[in-house]
Amino acid sequence: MWRIVVADKRSPRDGRTIETIGQYNPQTEPSTIVVDEERARHWLEHGAQPSETVAGLLRTKGIAAHGS
Repeated sequence: MWRIVVADKRSPRDGRTIETIGQYNPQTEPSTIVVDEERARHWLEHGAQPSETVAGLLRTKGIAAHGS
């Protein structure tokens, strides 16, 4: 299971996070994706740039990242 987090891009990959907004488990069938949509939209509206993987998960959940 993987956490979907908001982090400062200057922090190390496994460093401090600002907020956990969801989780992803690719080992279930189908894959489990749980996202706090309100918090995800909040961060996107405030300039958060999701990784390619997280952007794909957000699209799957119907949450459009800016520029997608």
